[in-house]
Amino acid sequence: MFRTGLAAHTIGMTFQDHFSTQADAYARFRPTYPDALYAWLASIVPTRELAWDCGTGNGQAAVALAAHFARVIASDPSREQIAHAARHARVSYCVAIAEAPPAAARAADLVTVAQALHWFDFERFYPALERALKPGGLFAAWGYGLMHITPQVDAVVTHYYTDVVGPYWPPDRRHIESGYRTIPFPLGEIAVPALSMSAVWTLAELLGYLDTWSATRRYLKEHGQHPLDQVRAELARAWGGAPTRPITWPLFLRAGRFT
Repeated sequence: MFRTGLAAHTIGMTFQDHFSTQADAYARFRPTYPDALYAWLASIVPTRELAWDCGTGNGQAAVALAAHFARVIASDPSREQIAHAARHARVSYCVAIAEAPPAAARAADLVTVAQALHWFDFERFYPALERALKPGGLFAAWGYGLMHITPQVDAVVTHYYTDVVGPYWPPDRRHIESGYRTIPFPLGEIAVPALSMSAVWTLAELLGYLDTWSATRRYLKEHGQHPLDQVRAELARAWGGAPTRPITWPLFLRAGRFT
């Protein structure tokens, strides 16, 4: 069975902490993954006894997995993220780094990583993952890049992403831009469905989401001025008078089993 995970966080390994300072906003403004993703994952695992959501962040994926699995363990190295994560009766949270998982050998039917695999130490993570999965167990990692709203709004967001905070993205962000195709994946990969995320947001919610970006926070820390101030008025003009707008994010997904 799974251990608490607290000890795993204290073994001396470090992690890239880009989100603890905005954990509350992260929980409020991040988009949600489609139910079809979790239903598909649950349909192709050996059993539905235990799922481990690694790098859980605000617990979004962990709570959704609880609709399909008897137990879900959700771990994250950030105590702030865990403190703000959504609670569920079948989800147990713990503070643990991905490379030292709170899992006994061959315990998990499914291991998931949502929008976090690019931060991991791959050489340490994959051996730990192999130990954690049951025979035939499934690993799935997914993420998303820039959203689509309208051509006018998209142009402002792209300018902000590339020109304003572009130099402040951590180097590992390149894996998001490649759809995780630049990340090593030493499993027998399986075909995955085409999926996307959607939301209907106000302009204020869009700004709240942009504020959670790690590059936004790094710029603010270095300069003491908020980078969104450079595009706020332009973004409002592009948004226009609509109280809300539909937003979509293409979702990329890789899944496989150890062979």
